[in-house]
Amino acid sequence: MPARAKQTSSANARMLAVYGKGGMGKSFFTTNLVSKLALLDNRVLQLGCDPKHDSCNALFGGVSLPTLGDTWREMKEAGREDDLQIEHVIFKTTILDGKATVYGCEIGGPEVGRGCGGRGITFGFDTLEKFGLSQWSLDYVVMDFLGDVVCGGFATPLARSLAEEVIILCGNDRQSLYAANNIARAAQYFASMGGRTRLLGLVINRDDGSGVAERFAEQVGLPVLQKIPLSRKIRELADACQLALVDEEFNALFEGLAQGIIQGTTPPVDMSQVRPLEYRAFLEVFGASEPDITPQGANADELFGTKGLIKPMPMISLQEAHVGDKPDMDPPTRQVVARLLKDLGLYVTEANCDPKKGLTLTVDGNTTICFGSESELDSKIAILAALQKSGEVFHYVDLRRPASPLYR
Repeated sequence: MPARAKQTSSANARMLAVYGKGGMGKSFFTTNLVSKLALLDNRVLQLGCDPKHDSCNALFGGVSLPTLGDTWREMKEAGREDDLQIEHVIFKTTILDGKATVYGCEIGGPEVGRGCGGRGITFGFDTLEKFGLSQWSLDYVVMDFLGDVVCGGFATPLARSLAEEVIILCGNDRQSLYAANNIARAAQYFASMGGRTRLLGLVINRDDGSGVAERFAEQVGLPVLQKIPLSRKIRELADACQLALVDEEFNALFEGLAQGIIQGTTPPVDMSQVRPLEYRAFLEVFGASEPDITPQGANADELFGTKGLIKPMPMISLQEAHVGDKPDMDPPTRQVVARLLKDLGLYVTEANCDPKKGLTLTVDGNTTICFGSESELDSKIAILAALQKSGEVFHYVDLRRPASPLYR
C-alpha cells in the first residue's frame, strides 16, 4: 500500500536537504532514506552536492556517476555545451532486486585544487532549474550536502529556499555538533530574511548512547528525529556500497523516519525559536568552559629567529582574486564586475556570456544578475542599488531592459 496519496504531476517535489560535518555518514544516511522513501511508493531523486561526488555510489551498487560539472565541461571543450540533456546527468537504477526505482545525480565540482566547490554547486542548481527541476513529476528530491555551511554556494538551498526542510546529521562529538550549531545558525539567518526553509531536526548517526547530542538539541530547540546506533556490520555494508535496509533493525529505523516525513508527524519546529548557541554556551554542553585568558601575541623576533628581518612581503588580499582579475576577462565584463564591487560591494563569483541572454553574473555565490550588455550601466547599477536599499530578498535580477527590470 502507498504510504500516502500520490502527488499529481503538477505538484512540486518536496525538497529535503541533509547537512552535517564531513565524514559523519551523510551519504550513507541519504541513500538509505531515499531508498526507503522509494520503497514506500514515492518517486525520489538523490542529488549529490559535494565535489567528491560519491553520494550516490551505494545507491547504484558502487558505480560512480558521471557528474554534471564534468559532463558539461567535456561538452564545452568540444563546443557542444548546448547539447547537454537531462539523460546526460540524471540516472536511474532499481534497488533491492527490483523492488523500487530511484534516480540519482552528482553535481560534482571543479577539478581538485582548481576552483571553488561552492560555485560548482550554484552552477549545477542553475543548470537543473533550466532543465525544469521544479516541474519534474517527482515526490521527493533529497540533497546530500558537503559538511559545514561556510560559503554561499553550499548554502544555496537555504539562500534560495530551494529546500523546504533540512535534516542535520550529527554524532555525539564536539566537531559534528559545532557544525550542526553553525548550520542551525545559517538556516535561522535565512529564515529571518524571509526564507521559507525550515529545520526538521537532528539525526544522531553512530549513536554511542552518551546523550551529548540530545542535550545539545534540547538547548538549541530542535527535536531528535532518529538515533542510528553504531554498528560494525552496518559500517561494513556501507563500505561495500550496500544498503543498510537489508538489516531488520536499520530497516525499521529508516521506516519510522520516512513515515514521519511522509505523513508530516515529525515534531514541529518554529524557526524563530531555534537558539543556536554562542561559543561559551556550546562548550558547556560538553562540561567545558572557555578560560578567561587573552592569547599572547607572537612577535617578529620570535618568528624570524636568527634570520633577522627580511624585506617586506606583499600583502595578500582576497579581493585580488575576484573574477574580474582573470587575465582572459574581456574589458566590458571587467568594467561591470569592477563597478559592482566598487559601488555596491557585490562580489562576482561567476561570469558567463550566454548567446541569448548576454552577460550573466553570479554574485556572492547565490544571486544571478542577467546584465545583457554593458550598455546603460549607470542605470543598471542604480536599479541594483535601489534593490539593496529596499531590503527586498531576491536571487534573480534581469536588467536587459532597464526601463522594466525583473527580479524575484
